[in-house]
Amino acid sequence: MKPFMKKGANQILSLLVVLLLSAGTFSCGDKGTEGATSSMISGPSSKIWKADKELNAMGDKDKLTSDEKAEQIQFFANGNFTQTSKTESANGTWAYNESAKSLTLTYANQNVSETFAVTELDDDNLTLRAPDGSMLELETE
Repeated sequence: MKPFMKKGANQILSLLVVLLLSAGTFSCGDKGTEGATSSMISGPSSKIWKADKELNAMGDKDKLTSDEKAEQIQFFANGNFTQTSKTESANGTWAYNESAKSLTLTYANQNVSETFAVTELDDDNLTLRAPDGSMLELETE
């Protein structure tokens, strides 16, 4: 099973993810990461995130399909995550690097790791930039 976080190179966060992607919200600079912590991603025990908006690498808005909107990623405070869609499920570990403002997902039993730049993070919003430049805005459930 491939991680859902890959869309073009199957990147969802075509995540959501993950995982799973308004032009003003997706600025190139860090919009809202000052003081952001890993507990904002997982909450005190766990938190579920769903894709809200996505931009491709050219900065154009990419419409999320109904299947992409149904995908979600649940981050647990113990550093594990579960990513689900209507037909697939994957899990692994996650780490947020506060100084680098990056989120790394390592998928279990797949030898796959993905790192995203975190350009916005608060208790309800998480915006990720993939290495190809595409961006995904997630909201808590």
